[in-house]
Amino acid sequence: MASFFYWFSRLRSSSRCLYENLRTPNFHNLRTQKNAATTNVMDFERAKKPRMTWSSSVLPLALAVSAGSLALQPQFNPSLCDAPSSNSRSASLSGKGSTQFVVEGSHKEISQDLLQELKAICQDYMTLDYDERYIHGKPQNSFHKAVNIPDVIVYPRSEEEVSEIVKACNNHKVPIVPYGGATSIEGHTLSPNGGVCIDMSLMKRVKALHLEDMDVVVEPGIGWMELNEYLEPYGLFFPLDPGPGASIGGMCATRCSGSLAVRYGTMRDNVISLKVVLANGDIVKTASRARKSAAGYDLTRLMIGSEGTLGVITEVTLRLQKIPQHSVVAMCNFPSVKDAADVAIATMMSGIQVSRVELLDEVQVKAINIANGKNLPESPTLMFEFIGTEAYAREQTQIVQRIVSEHSGSGFVFAEEPEAKKELWKIRKEALWACFAMKPDLEAMISDVCVPLSHLADLISRSKKELDTSSLVCTVIAHAGDGNFHTVILFDPTQEEQRQEAERLNQFMVHAALSLEGTCTGEHGVGTGKMKYLEEELGVEALKTMKKIKAVFDPNNIMNPGKLIPPHVCL
Repeated sequence: MASFFYWFSRLRSSSRCLYENLRTPNFHNLRTQKNAATTNVMDFERAKKPRMTWSSSVLPLALAVSAGSLALQPQFNPSLCDAPSSNSRSASLSGKGSTQFVVEGSHKEISQDLLQELKAICQDYMTLDYDERYIHGKPQNSFHKAVNIPDVIVYPRSEEEVSEIVKACNNHKVPIVPYGGATSIEGHTLSPNGGVCIDMSLMKRVKALHLEDMDVVVEPGIGWMELNEYLEPYGLFFPLDPGPGASIGGMCATRCSGSLAVRYGTMRDNVISLKVVLANGDIVKTASRARKSAAGYDLTRLMIGSEGTLGVITEVTLRLQKIPQHSVVAMCNFPSVKDAADVAIATMMSGIQVSRVELLDEVQVKAINIANGKNLPESPTLMFEFIGTEAYAREQTQIVQRIVSEHSGSGFVFAEEPEAKKELWKIRKEALWACFAMKPDLEAMISDVCVPLSHLADLISRSKKELDTSSLVCTVIAHAGDGNFHTVILFDPTQEEQRQEAERLNQFMVHAALSLEGTCTGEHGVGTGKMKYLEEELGVEALKTMKKIKAVFDPNNIMNPGKLIPPHVCL
């Protein structure tokens, strides 16, 4: 059947397949193909979408098959203390000391009544197709898995449809999982309890652009890269730059940031207001469009970083910035990662308003050389971006060049021409793809610790010693200007020994960061992967408070259950 759903699901699947192709040494052409595929998807979605026709015989058959296949599953338990499944391993899952990657959960049969209600709401924009449900149940950038996948995928086209979908699921006590760009890496979009996956990809309109106020109102499905393409002709941009493919709604849900956070802050600093659908279907506006307000509780910040556990974001008002008049990109080398980190700290202490300070260790540079056919010095490397007027950007560059020379730095190069800047910055932007090109058959566990800036050099030095003695290939990538540092740990998740070693290294860095008054996650969020560290970082009373908030907003525990709050925390 030449239906909307068939072609839409195939286009989305093709984009994900191209991501896998990027993990090969010859990935530059494939990146071009991926961009072309993305453009085609955008053009396709902007066109009038054909509707899928459910025949009178197909829908009852699909409902019967779905219901029959689920009938023997145990029921979902929406209690205030998450119940373990019949498999004993789940009792420690994501709790203290857990090393399990497969997220287990209970499962409630989806009734034909609910499916009929969803069909009435979404019309042709829902699917029971197994392949599409499997894709939605396995995040493309994450090794985390769940024993269950969504039972049905719905594609709402409006805030009102989201409200009706959530209300129906709440009435039937069926869990829901909001789904954005699928770029999160900590299992945020897993469906361990099955249920309904709400794919927001059709809600991607720019609803209003206020040029004089430098803000924009968007739907959650639009990607940050798409948004910046739209804003560029107006001389504006949205200054957060997480992974390619991330959507604005998902970025809000995980409280993400990126390399520009050192200059512009994180998602919590760049969102003015939200509209959110709560578990009972109510639509809540969290704030006005004013740049500052002291009116009531700060519901906007409560929702930012809530990972879909309190509500479904349906509208976002974002703060925008002017595209810089001039920029300079610089790069330099150091004998050790500590020397590089010391320069990052000294640069920030100097008062220079850099827009980016990124650190790559020698293993990461080697991966870039292999993937790109370059001949860069395989030593710890810092990359800077300076913005402002031409004179100011050059002055900043000269000051940092002096700081670098005082800390054993060498090979200081910079670029001002657009193509030369693009070529230099591509080194950092493609760092993760370079790792996969170097080891295409492996998965990546990516650490995301963040510490006060004064402790960054100590943390990186301690971590680097541990990484260098490991049998696994590990690279270091850091947003060195704000103390956030990632390690890409390459391993085979089917090999228990490698899996345990990757987990050991990750835990080492998390505990080291926590001992230095840091956090287990600077920008990737908690999901299922980081829950086990929250009690050590925040304390059990803070987690109980979160659980109480969750219970008030979502008494039936349908909103992305099993995420963010550790299962061992009870009220």
